[in-house]
Amino acid sequence: MSFYDELKLLSREQLKLALYSIGPAEVERALVNSEGDLSSLMALLSPAAEPYIEEMAIRAAEITRQRFGTNIGMYLPLYLSNLCANDCDYCGFSMSNKLKRKFLTADELQQEMNIIKGQGFDSILLVSGEHESKVGIDYFCSMLPLVKKQFSYVAMEVQPLEEDEYRRLVNLGLDAVMLYQETYNPTTYQKHHTWGKKQDYRYRVESPERIARSGVDKIGLGVLLGLDDWRLDALLLGHHLSYLERHYWRCRYSLSLPRLRPCTGGISPQTVLTDKGLVQLICAFRLFNQQLEISLSTRESASFRDNLYGLGVTHISAGSSTEPGGYSNPKSQLDQFEINDDRSSAETVNAMLAKGFTPVWKDWQSEWVNLA
Repeated sequence: MSFYDELKLLSREQLKLALYSIGPAEVERALVNSEGDLSSLMALLSPAAEPYIEEMAIRAAEITRQRFGTNIGMYLPLYLSNLCANDCDYCGFSMSNKLKRKFLTADELQQEMNIIKGQGFDSILLVSGEHESKVGIDYFCSMLPLVKKQFSYVAMEVQPLEEDEYRRLVNLGLDAVMLYQETYNPTTYQKHHTWGKKQDYRYRVESPERIARSGVDKIGLGVLLGLDDWRLDALLLGHHLSYLERHYWRCRYSLSLPRLRPCTGGISPQTVLTDKGLVQLICAFRLFNQQLEISLSTRESASFRDNLYGLGVTHISAGSSTEPGGYSNPKSQLDQFEINDDRSSAETVNAMLAKGFTPVWKDWQSEWVNLA
């Protein structure tokens, strides 16, 4: 039974009623026994947990310090393309938006990598819009070896692929795949995805299972906070994570919790997640899963990011560009969304060091797996 099949057995109405009916006693029990327990995750995500956020933050900081120390992994997105064959009303790359389109040539990719390597990054996230004919598996297979020569850890955030296609990329050195469901509400999902293959809700829900079977090291999950009820979407994200860990325990997992940001032709959030709410969300997942990596992008402001490092966040980007070729030729109006922390990577690291945290530029060497 796939997670899609399990998801169909869950009543959204009953889950929502339970989520919003939780009382203080259930939250207090969840604070004591939270690891791996979906009922506890529900309690910690509920409105009833809001008066306990400080207590949650203290506990989350303790767990994070025990498991990850003061280390914060550094990565940077490299946008390969802004071509897209989908219409999604929250995304600047949506096909109906009138903006210049491009995908990087090998020479342009090399220019971007030279700049990123020059800043010290050794972990990179390759990103593209979803356009199978021009930026599909053959393009990825041609570019990935070039990237793997220069970066120890390579992740991709592109359109969902077939299992054999993921396996081809893993054989070329792919380490991780980030693939976000956007929302687990199928009605809301259809409302925001009006054209293209991304309309297929089931295919997207089942994609992490194909990724896991391909042998990739790490899978990144997430929802776009603001498309639907963030508490319920986060709870179902927890169900999805729990399912994957039970069935594909060889993989590592990470979580991204992006809030909807302004973009060309984009929409306003349906439900607003406040800073306080995002803190509750991060702490709830840290208490639920102590091993989970949690990423925080430059969608969030500099001051807010600086105050979240100790609460559960383990990986950040810094000095990001969200447009293809944006490190070589910035401000070309090809970007996916507006970033909210425009500090350079050096400025971000200095702020991190001042708070006692340690930036980790490299934590993996692929040759290590063959030493035995």
